[in-house]
Amino acid sequence: MTRIDDTFARLQAEGKKAFVAYVMAGDPDYETSLEVVRGLPGAGVDIIELGMPFTDPMADGPTIQLAGQRALEGGQTLEKTLQIARELRKDDDTTPIVMMGYYNPIYSRGVDRFLADAKEAGIDGLIVVDLPPEEDEELCIPAQKAGLNFIRLATPTTDDKRLPKVLQNTSGFVYYVSITGITGAAEAQAGDVAPEVARIKAQTDLPVIVGFGIKTPDAAEAIAGVADGCVVGSAIVGEIAAGRTPVDVLSFVKGLADGAHRA
Repeated sequence: MTRIDDTFARLQAEGKKAFVAYVMAGDPDYETSLEVVRGLPGAGVDIIELGMPFTDPMADGPTIQLAGQRALEGGQTLEKTLQIARELRKDDDTTPIVMMGYYNPIYSRGVDRFLADAKEAGIDGLIVVDLPPEEDEELCIPAQKAGLNFIRLATPTTDDKRLPKVLQNTSGFVYYVSITGITGAAEAQAGDVAPEVARIKAQTDLPVIVGFGIKTPDAAEAIAGVADGCVVGSAIVGEIAAGRTPVDVLSFVKGLADGAHRA
């Protein structure tokens, strides 16, 4: 059982849906980013997704791309991203942290070294968007052996023939991408998402969390209402980009979390 498994078990017992928040590590700088991350659990966030800045984030829209650029220009590294997790763990040993990003920085560090460092830093899971199931031996299987959940994305184009392959070695939860295209583009619609979530849940016992295109507390409530929870990323990153203080960003996050928890 990982912290992710424990969190979903607790939420289920409480009859609540999960609220997952994504922030880019090091955006706009290390100290501000750390302050926001430390405040997320108190703002109602059940699981933290910590973005690993990368120079070529092909699945991300302009908001996340620019966040990654700001972080890299500010000197953010993979080591500093792990350090943010270590700092959070000094005060919080229960909130799950999922590192999300691309394989290149992990490959550059070396898989074995990265997994050992991630485990030591208190990371619970990985979402690596450019490693398909056909490459599971590369990172997914070693990560699971190291005690980390490997969370896979399913999309509107993941048909019934492909879905079992996607689910094969997935653990923790399934991340359903509610729209085709990049992050932060169209708005997610609960009516479109509900049958897709049901289709996935017919093939797995894992929780299904829906992300992409959720920007308001009402949208968080609507989407969480047809799934096991929701993820918000671009809308939060947009608040940071607008220069809001960590206090204001966390107030915005709390509104979204309250919306999801109303579902």
